[in-house]
Amino acid sequence: MTSNPPEAHPRPVVAWLRSYKWPVLIAILACGLGGWQGVRMIRGPLLDVDRVARGDLIETVVASGHIETPFRVEIASQIVGVTETVAVTEGQQVVKGQTLVLLESRELQTAVLQAQGVVAQSEARMRQFAELTLPTARATLREARATMLNMQQIFDRTATLAHDGFATRVALDEAQKNLDVARTQIRTAEVQVYSSGPGGSDFVMGQTLLTQAIANRATAISRLGYATIVAPRDGVLVSRAVEQGSVVQPGKLLFVLAPEGETQIVLQIDERNLGKLALTQPALASADAYPERRFPAQVTYINPGIDIARASVEVKLTVATPPTYLRQDMTVSVDIEIARRTGVLVLPGRSVHDSLSAEPWVMRIVDGHAVRQNVRLGLQGNTRIEILQGLNEGDAVIPAATTIKSGERVRPMTS
Repeated sequence: MTSNPPEAHPRPVVAWLRSYKWPVLIAILACGLGGWQGVRMIRGPLLDVDRVARGDLIETVVASGHIETPFRVEIASQIVGVTETVAVTEGQQVVKGQTLVLLESRELQTAVLQAQGVVAQSEARMRQFAELTLPTARATLREARATMLNMQQIFDRTATLAHDGFATRVALDEAQKNLDVARTQIRTAEVQVYSSGPGGSDFVMGQTLLTQAIANRATAISRLGYATIVAPRDGVLVSRAVEQGSVVQPGKLLFVLAPEGETQIVLQIDERNLGKLALTQPALASADAYPERRFPAQVTYINPGIDIARASVEVKLTVATPPTYLRQDMTVSVDIEIARRTGVLVLPGRSVHDSLSAEPWVMRIVDGHAVRQNVRLGLQGNTRIEILQGLNEGDAVIPAATTIKSGERVRPMTS
């Protein structure tokens, strides 16, 4: 017979560990954590720090505004009329002289035809003076003078005969009467010639009527032209307030035109920054719709007054070369460069406490301890601040977001 080997029994220690494995594991973890906390308390926490370094710094004033032209043209009708055609839409690019609106113009066209008829009539009257009335008057004058000469000769002969007793008194009186009539006819003909010639009353009256007719024709043509409303200059129609069939009134706004040319950015900047602003300061702008595309601008206007309600000042920047994607009233963000420094001590702004107060300070690391250090600041950029006094190049500073207090032990993290 074969005998079975004796059954193996676990050792007492292994058996105990198997029975209490979870309490043992917790105890080991607790010891490890306690040791780590002990080291941390002795050496201090490991922190990410900022270092004072030399660099270039640009201080800017950041603001939001909108795009607009230096001025806008309001387009309205000069006459009452019914809209026949609206040839453009809002936002459309137009050129000078392009038709925007056509008004119903049949009555205006009739008025022009009537005025042209009156002008033609007046011109015919003036031609009649030159071609008929004046030549006829001059011929009548020549005839009257010839008649008077003949009557003068008859009167002279009759007077001689009467003096010699060969003619009666009746014959002499008849000759005198005929001479007087001839003289009267000359005076009448002379008046007719003068009146029909330049400077004469009939001529001046005819010329006046012609001038009035021409003026009335010009007025009628102008009113007919008002029925076609055109763009006064190149630009973009930023608004439209007219539709086909609507009745327009003189002065009623139909379109607003933003002329082509100079483009500017209008900003409202906090009045606290007024002392930092100056004309010709450069700036970089970006449209909110295209934040990755930046374009240059320059400060060209600072309003001398303050908006009390908003505690702000209006500032305008000129865009010399506006991008093609810019639109009227588009929202833009602008960084105005107000100062620039090169090779100065700078520190990330996140490490400076009370940077806008009269006593800014930082938490500096000295011999492994956090120490509060007052500093004097210079330019303040978007993310970095110039350090004028209180720190040296290479100093390690604890970010303000940490809860470390002055005197605590810390360990700066090395990069």
